[in-house]
Amino acid sequence: MAKSGNTGNVFDLGALRRLVDELGAAPREARAAVLDGVPGGAAGADGCDCPGCDSEALSFPPVDLASDAELARAVLEVPLVRDARRLAEWTGTRRVTPECLLPDPLRAVAELGLAGPDRLHLLWVVAVNTGMLRISRGVAEPGPLAPAAELPPQALLGFWDGVVMDVLDRADESLTGSAVVDEHLAEMLATMYAVNDGLSHATLVKGILQSHEVACEARPAQMRELAAALPGELEDALALLGYCGLVEPSAAGWPRLTPLGVWAVRQDLMREGHDAPTGAEVAVFADLGAAELVEALAGGSAAPSAVTVWLESRTAEAAARELIKVAASGTAGQRGVAGTILEELGPEAEVPFREALAEPAMWRYAASWLHVRDLPAPALTSADNTWLAVDTLASLIHLGTAPEELGEFDELEPGEDLVRMVEEMAVIEHPDRIAVLDMLGAHHADAAVAKAARKAAMKARSRQARKLG
Repeated sequence: MAKSGNTGNVFDLGALRRLVDELGAAPREARAAVLDGVPGGAAGADGCDCPGCDSEALSFPPVDLASDAELARAVLEVPLVRDARRLAEWTGTRRVTPECLLPDPLRAVAELGLAGPDRLHLLWVVAVNTGMLRISRGVAEPGPLAPAAELPPQALLGFWDGVVMDVLDRADESLTGSAVVDEHLAEMLATMYAVNDGLSHATLVKGILQSHEVACEARPAQMRELAAALPGELEDALALLGYCGLVEPSAAGWPRLTPLGVWAVRQDLMREGHDAPTGAEVAVFADLGAAELVEALAGGSAAPSAVTVWLESRTAEAAARELIKVAASGTAGQRGVAGTILEELGPEAEVPFREALAEPAMWRYAASWLHVRDLPAPALTSADNTWLAVDTLASLIHLGTAPEELGEFDELEPGEDLVRMVEEMAVIEHPDRIAVLDMLGAHHADAAVAKAARKAAMKARSRQARKLG
């Protein structure tokens, strides 16, 4: 969410789920909604001074939105919107300062009964930017959006989207009164979106502190000060977000996003390129066969969130059996996609993986899957690991993501061991070994590795020619 200055920021949601589990702070269904597999730490900020910031596309759980008509009606009841309309009516036609502000803000605060000048400034920004007020040649006057009640639902939601963008933009200028909450506001809202049944104050405080410590490399003394001040600051910040129509208490009393908050946060997540589907959008994937799901994911017509719905519609054992069948008979690309889904399954899927030990293209993956889960499994040799490396790299070729992802492939870091593995690739019986070696030879950053790959590719071609001859 860019509007707080933290592009794409969310908490380390895997770590947050562990915090939730520790605190017993959310029911099972809420905990299950928190995403696994999100890159660790707080990431991404345009203009952020924190080291290591970048923006990553994340996948969020599906949400059910209220109807446009319900949301539109709710917009007009948001205290911030009501006060902005009152301010617009109070202002009428009036001269403003050279900075396009009211000349006597304290009078406006007193006569409108506002909380203070900061609240007035927020209302003024919203009123002007959304068109409730129009300023021309030093004069403010009612704008075309002043009679907001007469707008159709879609227009009102567009108006609401603008309101929220104006609110979140204020985080760079002390929106909530807490510098650390403002700094991590986008993260907090995105996390509340992912766990939409609400999170306890203690969980939110720990999440913000964890995010701040990791992303901003805060010193211990600073962290102690923040830990002491943050609970009270968070209370005030949540009250302000409630005034803005974004946050409300859940049945358990925990902060959660309002229906309007869910709608607005989703809009911003999608603007940032994140996967934030509705339940209806992903429900269509539940009844797909495994082959259709893999094809849709590989082709980009299904987002990662479709996997969650697909897995929830069948038992782990049935899902594993379907996916293993596709992977065992498919290409390296299909194995790569299916394998990513299979990694989400726990020990309850053991039987299909044990059966997969008899499949030539899958037994190494099955053995590795079983081993990682501390289940009895055949040992893998160096040659088996080399085959897996070839197959994994071949999946990048099949999926059209090579060579950009080559540098991110953990098993292929520069070094003597990799040179030896590349040499072994020449004699591995894998249909894509030559294509993989060509890719390494052309794109690997380590000159020794690239040279070894080119030599190995020549050797593999010679072996293939002899076989054909």
